[in-house]
Amino acid sequence: MMRNQGRHRFSRRTKLTAGVTGLALTIGLAVAISTTGDQGTAQADGADISLFVDITKQQRNVRAPRPQRGASTGTFTVDCGRNENGHFNPDNFIAQPGVRNGAEHLHDYVGNVSTDADSTNESLLEADTTCKNGDKSAYFWPVVRIDRENEDGEPGQPAGAEVECPDVRRKLRTVPRQAKAEVDRNLQAMKDQIAGANTKLKAAANVEDPNFVNNAVLRPLRDKRTASLDRIAQAIDRVAERPRGLRRLAPCTVKDGDGDDAKVAEAAREAEADAPEKGDGKSASDENELPGNEGEIQRPEVVDITFRGSPVGKVEPMPQFLRVLYGDAKVSTNGPKNARKSWTCTGFEDKVLIDKYPICPQGSKVKRIHDFASCWDGRNTDSANHRDHIVYPDGNGKCPRGFKAVPQLRISLTYDIPRDVQVAGQYAVDAFPQEEHNPFSDHDDFANVMSEEIMNRLVQCVNSGRRCRE
Repeated sequence: MMRNQGRHRFSRRTKLTAGVTGLALTIGLAVAISTTGDQGTAQADGADISLFVDITKQQRNVRAPRPQRGASTGTFTVDCGRNENGHFNPDNFIAQPGVRNGAEHLHDYVGNVSTDADSTNESLLEADTTCKNGDKSAYFWPVVRIDRENEDGEPGQPAGAEVECPDVRRKLRTVPRQAKAEVDRNLQAMKDQIAGANTKLKAAANVEDPNFVNNAVLRPLRDKRTASLDRIAQAIDRVAERPRGLRRLAPCTVKDGDGDDAKVAEAAREAEADAPEKGDGKSASDENELPGNEGEIQRPEVVDITFRGSPVGKVEPMPQFLRVLYGDAKVSTNGPKNARKSWTCTGFEDKVLIDKYPICPQGSKVKRIHDFASCWDGRNTDSANHRDHIVYPDGNGKCPRGFKAVPQLRISLTYDIPRDVQVAGQYAVDAFPQEEHNPFSDHDDFANVMSEEIMNRLVQCVNSGRRCRE
């Protein structure tokens, strides 16, 4: 089997791009994702094995403040998906605006599909979103990877190859009744197109031409999907507002496997060489060659984005474009002041670790819990250190003098990481090189781009003690 070159390894899925200019520029880079990881025996190169501990042997350390009279006890949950559209990049427009690869590690994005180093308030407002209720906020965190190479350094053998395409039905949050029949016909047509592409893909095993997959499978499939997507947009446009961004869902990828890895990988390189480059002159594969961050990216099994109230009173609306950071990506440089407890297992949320990765018992899954600051200064949407304008309440939930309570964002990420990988210390969070994958450096970023209407619904829900989902 041919081994992929460079530090960023895609051992199970290889990105085969067919005309992905719009996709790469608008929703970030689609890269290899797995929800289980390959079979192997060696310890990962990333995190130190001493950083992994049995969660069942840890002490309970989570105490929620007792709600006082007049507390805002409701919750407002936003469904923004699990990054099914493959939006990744190593940028951070909040901490390092305009700097490509400013993070030096890969971020996982949901919500706003345009988020990258060059994002501005205006560009975020104009972009589309993965959130079902139309929330255009940017939510992003460093990816988690599994690195379980065999001892000879070769990735494990993946399963058979198949075409994988973005989920169009999910993108269509609402379809007018008058357009439903036409939309359903084209959705079924796209399913048939994928089936036909998979039939062609089987022929790739015996074809020597490294461009076969791209030229004979992915490009024709992209063209057919583009036509179907245009028909869907036209059908909706006749009776309602035309959906935006559907054409970005036309390009598909190949989930590679078995003995065809060499052909598929070579075809991927040919396809990426043909693809237009991003603004800094690097190709898609170049931009994901991140030194020190290796292994298969793990898509969260569950992404829960929930806004909560205050235990001491009502909350006020967040201002649009408010930036909020969680944790500290450079804790070894900056010290532990801004580091937060993040790591736990499902069923053990009363034990959250700050500087260790959890080993979960059978039936329990690795979980990250990110609770953001929620006391706003009432004036600024950002500050020089990106923290002074919004701070944490005290242990009883009370904001400092001069600050007012706004909804607290909690992002919970659950991962299906095999237990043998946990025990062997073979999973880790992406990080700056100097952090050496220390779980202490876990972090998360949020930029509020909700409309006034959505924010008002959120505040009303939380302040009235209801449980709302959109």
